[in-house]
Amino acid sequence: MLNKCIFCGSSALPLLLCLYFVSVLLSVVVSEIVLGSKLSVTENKLWVSSNGDFALGYFNNPDHPNQYILGIRFDSDSIPVDKQVIVWVAGAELTVSNQSYFQLTQEGGLVLFDSSNGGVVWTSDTSGKSVSSALLQDDGNLVILDGNKDVVWQSFDTPSDTLLPGQNLSVHKMLRAQSRSSVSSYYSLYMSELGKLELRWETSVIYWVSGTPSNVSLRASLSSNGSFQLLDERSEAFWSVFAEDHNDNVKFRFLRLDVDGNLRVYSWDEDSVSWRSVWQAVENQCNVFATCGDHGVCSFGKSGLAICKCPFRLTMESNSKCLAPFEQSCDTRVSMVGYKHTSLYGIYPPNDSVIITSLDSCRSLCKKDPLCTAVTYLNDGTAQCRIKKTQYITGYIDPSLSSISFVKTCMDPLAVLPNTSPAAASPSSPSLSSSKPKKSYRLPIRFLIDAVLFGFCAFIVLQIAVGIWVYKWRVAIVRKQASSPYNGLISAGLVRWTYAEIKEVTQNFKDQLGPHSFKALLQKNQPALVKKLDTQIEDRRFRSIVSIIGGISHKNLVKLEGYCCESGHRCLVYEFLKNGSLEEFMCDLESCKRLTWRNRMLICLGVAKAISYLHTECRDFVSHGNLKCGNVMLNENLEAKVTEFGLQKLDGIDTYAEKDVEDFGKIVLYLLSGRQSSHEDVCEWSYNKWVSGYGWRVVDKRIEGEVEFEELERALRIAFWCLQFDERMRPSMGEVVNVLEGTLTVEPPPPPFHSRTLQEDRLTGAELA
Repeated sequence: MLNKCIFCGSSALPLLLCLYFVSVLLSVVVSEIVLGSKLSVTENKLWVSSNGDFALGYFNNPDHPNQYILGIRFDSDSIPVDKQVIVWVAGAELTVSNQSYFQLTQEGGLVLFDSSNGGVVWTSDTSGKSVSSALLQDDGNLVILDGNKDVVWQSFDTPSDTLLPGQNLSVHKMLRAQSRSSVSSYYSLYMSELGKLELRWETSVIYWVSGTPSNVSLRASLSSNGSFQLLDERSEAFWSVFAEDHNDNVKFRFLRLDVDGNLRVYSWDEDSVSWRSVWQAVENQCNVFATCGDHGVCSFGKSGLAICKCPFRLTMESNSKCLAPFEQSCDTRVSMVGYKHTSLYGIYPPNDSVIITSLDSCRSLCKKDPLCTAVTYLNDGTAQCRIKKTQYITGYIDPSLSSISFVKTCMDPLAVLPNTSPAAASPSSPSLSSSKPKKSYRLPIRFLIDAVLFGFCAFIVLQIAVGIWVYKWRVAIVRKQASSPYNGLISAGLVRWTYAEIKEVTQNFKDQLGPHSFKALLQKNQPALVKKLDTQIEDRRFRSIVSIIGGISHKNLVKLEGYCCESGHRCLVYEFLKNGSLEEFMCDLESCKRLTWRNRMLICLGVAKAISYLHTECRDFVSHGNLKCGNVMLNENLEAKVTEFGLQKLDGIDTYAEKDVEDFGKIVLYLLSGRQSSHEDVCEWSYNKWVSGYGWRVVDKRIEGEVEFEELERALRIAFWCLQFDERMRPSMGEVVNVLEGTLTVEPPPPPFHSRTLQEDRLTGAELA
């Protein structure tokens, strides 16, 4: 009696084996999915199709071990667990934590909830549509049914990167490659309104089309017999491609847009127990746009597989990025190195400028253009010269190509190409041009001696002249200071306070507003803000710098109204702004609700205009040096005014425009997302959302009212450009203003955080070592 199991139907099976099957059955939910049914990460249950071929549940994200995806996968007993491919993901690339659950609610909606990510992160939007149940069908389609068993919603209508047999891709729908890098996240298969399938990188680069259809297709479909077709309104195929095993007895197939940008059909091979690629859209992988991304130029090895090589140089980064070697900061002569049978193109941005000219003129144009990094001349009779103005270039090397490329390099005798041998770096290597070897010349000894003597004499004369000029200048300054009532240069618009007066108007620094900042009441109860400075700068230099700051006036800059400089005390008196700092406003739950989408965009624009004014419109260049939310003040109309600009000069710190640009990017991301954790975390999180097509998920959930998504796209793109690790790639603040105003377009940026993280890892490793 003890050995008999009602689930197993045999008294011969041991009790323990019986209990094992019971546990398996309890972990699987089959057939109809009733209202209220729930899956969670911790319970590890699955909803399974009636034939057992497909399962819906939580699966580990291969790229993030501590994250999960909610999706549908093959679940057949004939497919090993490690080969059970995921064919649909809720939210395409959405990842959740172990605090997540998935439920068919009593109201009839499928809801994916993650408490660690703000609540509901995905929904089928079917609540209130008379839903009675859901079902995972035998073809892998998850459907929601009403009381009449009609389909209200189905997963086949929202594909991620895969099509199953019988699933359609309709007009304006797309497959998007799973993100494994910044490049792969841009790949998509799009069904255009003209009835053509297009493989795209971003939106403007089309590198494969299905051909010109004779009819206008309504949808594309993968059949169970291995053909991929375009179907017309009568469901008749007028364009087809066929897999190698077309019409063979194959049980499982699927079509997927892979992370390398190629579209492939896969079949399950029972003999090899593996998935086998039986058709691909782009036969030559090097013809897939940005196959090698910023890691080199595509070529074919002996195995026939595409490999990425770096013919010009490798950077010192451990991820071996292959960038164009010319840098705009190069102050030496430049050289154009030729590469035969090579076609190059830029990927950030992906559009090269094209002119019609000769080969020599093409090369010369790039050499003379300070922004040009490389050119490709299509030596095919079209006379096209494709000019690249970015270090992020890639391309294709093959003996069959007639095109010739030239890459600009700095002629620095100390420069060394890392990780390359002299033969590999030489233009005469097999895949490169066979430039003539340069002759070496030896200068006569007499000439060198004369040159040294002439230089020494010129140096002595210059030193004497500079000494005389400095002496006269100092005498003039002393005379001018003697006639000044304050023994220094003071702007006429600034009020000079004694320290006793400062203590009086602040009531002995009674009302503190922030770090070293206090509220003051001047004549007629006019409020002001007094900032105590911890600096030992000498009196004359302090007054000189304060004079420069006090002379700066802009509607988005807080006005400096006075100062105190006596007995070791240094104070600045600023105009008072009612609503305090942006940081305080964002941290307060009630105040933050007042920051609508329009307010936040105007704050971004106001800060950008203020910094642009400091950089380009003041008599002397002024860098803020410490731009952050705590130094952005809000007036009664929630308009932004930047304060504490130029104070780095008081501490003798030289700051640069690029630092302000980076700090501005951080402020933009904080305003958009409401997140103020470490910069790298917010930057990487928001960038990954954006490149996956879910930029709207970055938006702070506390924002009330509508969000303008065109403005969001512009703001995210310019923020990521501002945060580029390579400072030379950051825009000017004038360009930032134009982008935010919508008068200047902005290209999709490369990952801003990757190189920084690698560099910090190396520094940390060095410290530990």
